[in-house]
Amino acid sequence: MGGPKISVVIPYKQRLRNFRIALAALAEQTLPGSEFEIVVGALEYSREYLAACREYADRLTIVSVLVDEEWNLCRSRNLALRQVSGEVVVFLDADLALPPHCLASLYDRYYADGQDVCVVGQIVGLDGRSDRPAETSDLREHREYRTLLADLEASPGARLDKRWRFDPFVLPWTLVWGAFIVVPAETIRRHGLFFDEDFRGWGGEDQEWGYRVHAAGVPIVRGEDVYGLHLPHARDVSSNFREFDVNMDHFLAKWPSLDVELYRAFDMWGANRSYEEVRREVAAAVHGPGETLGVARGTVDGKDTLVVGAPVDGRRRITDPEVRASFDDGSPVSVLPLVGLALPFPGGGVEECRVLPSVLGLSERYREAVLREAKRVARHVVAPEAP
Repeated sequence: MGGPKISVVIPYKQRLRNFRIALAALAEQTLPGSEFEIVVGALEYSREYLAACREYADRLTIVSVLVDEEWNLCRSRNLALRQVSGEVVVFLDADLALPPHCLASLYDRYYADGQDVCVVGQIVGLDGRSDRPAETSDLREHREYRTLLADLEASPGARLDKRWRFDPFVLPWTLVWGAFIVVPAETIRRHGLFFDEDFRGWGGEDQEWGYRVHAAGVPIVRGEDVYGLHLPHARDVSSNFREFDVNMDHFLAKWPSLDVELYRAFDMWGANRSYEEVRREVAAAVHGPGETLGVARGTVDGKDTLVVGAPVDGRRRITDPEVRASFDDGSPVSVLPLVGLALPFPGGGVEECRVLPSVLGLSERYREAVLREAKRVARHVVAPEAP
């Protein structure tokens, strides 16, 4: 009570040129400066960073949490998040500039009446699949970006982010990209919606956060006319996707479920396209109420073995007594409710994988994906012949 309407949370380390433009855009918001604050989790001690903040001290309330640590996006966000005093939290990356009416319009449209909703903003101009050099020559001055920001505000209803041109999103948490997301502060406190600091490097941490937002029953929506302009910066795409693979394994191990498995196997677009189809096929492959296909790991004939296609119930128990009895001690060490399309195990980490006939009931695309994943994780695969 009595705090600002909005807290803008920005993670920061060594992104000064972008940060200065993002601050300049925030200083030009039509929402009065007294009604929002900027809270930065800065993982460095930098005189240049502090100088940039001082430039806007007369127009913006900037709270900085400064620690000298290696880069961890989730850590940076969490440090800032614990200091917010606003009613609504806007997570904004340091390389995103907002049009002048953005914060005022966002609050009035989605939060003025106390709504409990997670709003996802469009990220305009993002190209995450192209490398950029360490010195980015095409970063213009803020006065040049003003024209682009004005153009955004003059284009109501525009769908400039590819997420706005894709339907249906049956898995709304896959919409969540951390560069621009908004949620009430009380929702964060009530559900403990901090970021998982075990994610390192690039990617996956925002969808996992969104997964928990969705699980908490908070609607996730695409914001209407909620835009941010992405600013160029150095990028190593190959390194990013190596980090993303590790992060997605962590995500799947933490929340083993069909929707996360599909995201791991087929990316966000493929997961949304195939979810209902795969769900029907899995339901047809099992027989008991509440059952699904699962993978079980344990010792079989003295070998570390993964069994794929075992029927499991909601408590992760194998319901087929023959499958249970195939393990040396009559039960596996672990059971996951996964089809086998994606598995949170390193390549070649399992001695043997046994694929059960139930997998043959899947259509060819998914059956072949299960067999590929089995061959990735196991040094030897035993599988029935496809009809």
